[in-house]
Amino acid sequence: MPSENDAETREAGDGVRADRIAGALLGVHAGDALGATLEFSSWSAIREQYPYGLRDIIGGGPFGWPAGHATDDTDLTRAVLLAYLHADAGTDVVKSAAEHMRRWLDGDWPGRERGSRPRDIGGATLAGLERYRRCRDPRAAGAGEGHAGNGSLMRCIPTALAVADRARRISESIEISAVTHDDERAVTACAAYNEIAAALVTGLPPGQCAAIGLATARELGSDEVAAAIAAGQVLSLALISGSGDIPFAGAASGYVLDSLSLAVAAVLDERPLAEVLVDVARIGNDSDTNAAIAGGLLGARDGSTAIPGRWTTVLQFAAEFTMAGRVLARRSRRPVQGGGQTRCYCPQGAG
Repeated sequence: MPSENDAETREAGDGVRADRIAGALLGVHAGDALGATLEFSSWSAIREQYPYGLRDIIGGGPFGWPAGHATDDTDLTRAVLLAYLHADAGTDVVKSAAEHMRRWLDGDWPGRERGSRPRDIGGATLAGLERYRRCRDPRAAGAGEGHAGNGSLMRCIPTALAVADRARRISESIEISAVTHDDERAVTACAAYNEIAAALVTGLPPGQCAAIGLATARELGSDEVAAAIAAGQVLSLALISGSGDIPFAGAASGYVLDSLSLAVAAVLDERPLAEVLVDVARIGNDSDTNAAIAGGLLGARDGSTAIPGRWTTVLQFAAEFTMAGRVLARRSRRPVQGGGQTRCYCPQGAG
């Protein structure tokens, strides 16, 4: 018979896991909201206005966001999250995620007028969701090869937080990415990133988690994704953000592998979460998405309590994401649900 101490230990473990899950979701949201002010700005322009980086969530930016309002990064993360929160044993979560993303596209969303278009949406995301709207098959959508932006990496973390089984987690990471971003680099980046995030939630050291992501990329046969993770393992965010010497041909302006490298560098940076996110955002260009992707891993590493309270209090979905952390942590002790039609991934060398 389980002892009272066993129950207390299990409850404490659930609390830590809930904090890390909520931290991952709120980390995406906070990074998104912080970076939205700086989106499309160059490193030099940001340095001139904010010499030590933007340290508060103030809104504005090219789309005039209210402080703390979700942009497409957080909204689409929420769309994937809702698919898991609403799943039962018969749910095809890939189809459900696609439906929630379509609803967002059509304005059926908090803070939006039904029928209104999103204030900001990436080209591959729009192309994939328009194709899905026509065919209603999430596995026949996608923008096609060559569209290797970071628009699926920015929203993929709920799969890492909700799915305990590794094979299913990798399959769903790939298939949910492919609803809009079916380029091999994008789908593999999502799978590797989610293996890092899932390991962080269990409390493994960040270096070991990055190694798990690297091994996943190699297992899936992507030299490019593996190289991006390896690059992130040796990058110094403090040096990049302080000097403006950005080591990417596209200057971190939306390529999925640039964002992946920055996220790996962020989670290996031993400074407090807020200091790291400020530096990711002040690199410039695709500031909101780079910071959202890095924020997800940092939040999974450090938990929601590491996010400054002055940030969390203004986030549009703070309460909802915090509650989701509790729900998913409780579910982690139950049999895995959902995944009605998800196909198994095939590692390199498999049939």
